[in-house]
Amino acid sequence: MMEVPRDLFIPPDALEVFLDTFQGPLDLLLYLIRKHNLEVLDIPMAELTRQYMAYVEIMRANQLELAAEYLLMTALLIEIKSRMLLPRPIIRTNEDDLDPRAELMRRLLEYEQMKLAAQRLNDIPQVERDFTLVQVLIEQTVAKRLPEVNVDDLRNAWITLVVRAQVNRHHRVTRAELSVRSHMSRIMRDLRGREFIEFNELFGPSAGVAEVVVTFLALLELVKESLVEISQSQPIGIIYVKSTDFLTSV
Repeated sequence: MMEVPRDLFIPPDALEVFLDTFQGPLDLLLYLIRKHNLEVLDIPMAELTRQYMAYVEIMRANQLELAAEYLLMTALLIEIKSRMLLPRPIIRTNEDDLDPRAELMRRLLEYEQMKLAAQRLNDIPQVERDFTLVQVLIEQTVAKRLPEVNVDDLRNAWITLVVRAQVNRHHRVTRAELSVRSHMSRIMRDLRGREFIEFNELFGPSAGVAEVVVTFLALLELVKESLVEISQSQPIGIIYVKSTDFLTSV
């Protein structure tokens, strides 16, 4: 009688587990074929039948209740083995040309493919088996949306500044070095620690046209870079300049 394979785990006093190790007779056959390095497409039926029946005999000797499908496979193996031992008829038909093992080989190959596919699916990480989903509650904050500035109001404010600058224009000609970037820095310094400043505060009462133009360009550049926002509470109202850093920190 053949010994129980060593690579199968059978707990003490629980030989019933042996049969449950396999998913059915095809699984047992595939195990025997792979264990003894047999070729599925050229199964040595005599050897395979002997191995299979030895395992079935182990079950019966230990008084395990065999499923009907295991006994049915025993009968099928004996039939295939017997058909292969019969002499070939002199007058052969198409059915005689068929290998008696063909159907069994097809079933074994299909079963192996399905088993491999099932193993690949089982290897995919599964929730609650291989990992647990973690939920992190993040407090949602609603950003305060500032009212948009009317373009016409901004244009009118600009025209007012230019007119005022022309009125206060100095007649003494001096060389003035004006930088948009430096005026951007000045505006940000004026906003430091303050919620907002009024639009007109950016332009001194004695500022000339050139300085007004550069300051206005600096303000537009800050808006473009999302460093400040301009808003007004109502049409034709006061225009405010606010730092986005102050808005996000509130």
